[in-house]
Amino acid sequence: MKGLKRNCAGVGRRDFIQTGLGALGGIGLSQMLGMRAASAASGSPVVSNNNTRCILIWLDGGPSHYETFDPKPDAPSEIRGEFKSIPTSVPGVHFSEKFPKLAKSFDLFTVVRSIAHVQNNHGAGNHYLMTGSPTPVPVGCGAFVTFHPSYGSVVSHHRQVPHGMPAYVSTPRISRSGGPNFLGAQHAPFVIADNPDSKSFRVRDVSLPKEIEDGRAKSRVELRRSLDQLRRITDTAAEDPAVSFDEYYARAFDLVTSTEAQKAFDISHEPENVREKYGRNDFGQRLLLARRLTEVGVPFVTVYYGGWDDHRTLFENFKKDKAERVDTGVSALIQDLAERGTLENTMVLLLGEFGRTPKINKDAGRDHWSFAMSVLMAGAGIPGGQIVGATDVKGYYANENIYAPEDFATSLYTKMGIDPTTVLHDTNNRPIQLVNNGRLIKELFA
Repeated sequence: MKGLKRNCAGVGRRDFIQTGLGALGGIGLSQMLGMRAASAASGSPVVSNNNTRCILIWLDGGPSHYETFDPKPDAPSEIRGEFKSIPTSVPGVHFSEKFPKLAKSFDLFTVVRSIAHVQNNHGAGNHYLMTGSPTPVPVGCGAFVTFHPSYGSVVSHHRQVPHGMPAYVSTPRISRSGGPNFLGAQHAPFVIADNPDSKSFRVRDVSLPKEIEDGRAKSRVELRRSLDQLRRITDTAAEDPAVSFDEYYARAFDLVTSTEAQKAFDISHEPENVREKYGRNDFGQRLLLARRLTEVGVPFVTVYYGGWDDHRTLFENFKKDKAERVDTGVSALIQDLAERGTLENTMVLLLGEFGRTPKINKDAGRDHWSFAMSVLMAGAGIPGGQIVGATDVKGYYANENIYAPEDFATSLYTKMGIDPTTVLHDTNNRPIQLVNNGRLIKELFA
């Protein structure tokens, strides 16, 4: 985890608990394959035949709505900040000047400016926007607290995936509330921690043994002996009596011998001009990897990008490359999907846990502000060039077509073919509704 940017709350014991059995580092593919096989053997349902995939880009810390997609050029200087607003491809709509490429491609996506909630700290806000459920509060002595599973884990629970691929991938780490919780570690994300822009980039548990890679395995016996040495096989195979070794082995075999899977992980197959378009940096190349994974059937990929908790020197931070990386990478992703004809079945989401305070503080930053935030949404039939909702003239509060995180979750699950009123059962067999009192963001279904 060295080098990863943290927000002001850091990472504490509760974060590991909320993330679920996968913890912040995820689990090995060996464990995941075995547990998914056990789950299938015990009759856990795969209920959705929907083919929509999702790439969720998580800007951890809470990006400012003023400096992204909801500038307030007519507000006093202590509110509007240092940056100018610029016109987008849609007349009358302006973004911050730090996002010129997204402004030009606005005809391909929607921005919801009116999502609001009251969970004004990182842990609670993260849970709310990553699950669609507010952080549970225990009532009374010894009360049980049940944290909801993340969107990716719920999609994993509902989807079967071809080529032995994982159903839920997160790169380069998991958001603090990005885990499976009571759904179990078989629905934790497979974490791709390495930098895809590095020449030494490798995906753990997916590399082929040398004798397979160069064709030196002469027989099925030799092939199996080579595969048996992989950590995914030797770590956990046949530990669960519900899964036979052959069943578990077959899933690992599917992955390492699948041409589609191997090519998806190998980003070097991309033309150099495409890689340049996304930005030759770790974030841009992770977006490109996410596109490749969704194209071979991975239904949910989270791309984590920390460093958006700008309590201090916000404008200096934005003048560095983080805003430019998002502008370049996300606009390239959406345009690339559109040009390849896959935007219609690939939803792209860009958000953090909340917005930032209207008034700039004494440290030239903005603090936590959950009463107004902007969310970018594209693909899966979401109209382009649309602003949904609004904040007041100074950006303090969402005041038009106000939506809650439950509404965002309801819309996300509906796009993914999952009934948001589905009732799951936690580890104590208590019924837990997937989303409570959520409504569709109707403008996303026009």
